[in-house]
Amino acid sequence: QVQLVESGGGLVQAGGSLRLSCAVSGRSFSISSYIMGWFRQAPGKEREFVAAINWSRRTTYYADSVKGRFTISRDNAKNTVFLQMNSLKPEDTAVYSCAARSGGTIRYGPADYGYWGQGTQVTVSS
Repeated sequence: QVQLVESGGGLVQAGGSLRLSCAVSGRSFSISSYIMGWFRQAPGKEREFVAAINWSRRTTYYADSVKGRFTISRDNAKNTVFLQMNSLKPEDTAVYSCAARSGGTIRYGPADYGYWGQGTQVTVSS
């Protein structure tokens, strides 16, 4: 059974920073062969793509709304994915979830990811 557990969320003022972590565990599961992504869902809104990184860490992709402010990274040896969020805005408030996708191509739809964490709340006050 694969488990993805996010941490690092919280309440922060606008302009502040947070670093989210996603620890992945599971028998014989290694994130080194998976695309890892972060998604977020605000109240009353659809889940939306935030960022993704491929297994080799050579390719990353970001939603336009976070480009230049967020950075996704991964530590394959520790089976952990990170999302560094800087210059946070109130509109970044949401539940942030990490996800894993098998295959070599980054995709941006939630349905393209087979494994999900339970999410961590990020609240940005103005």
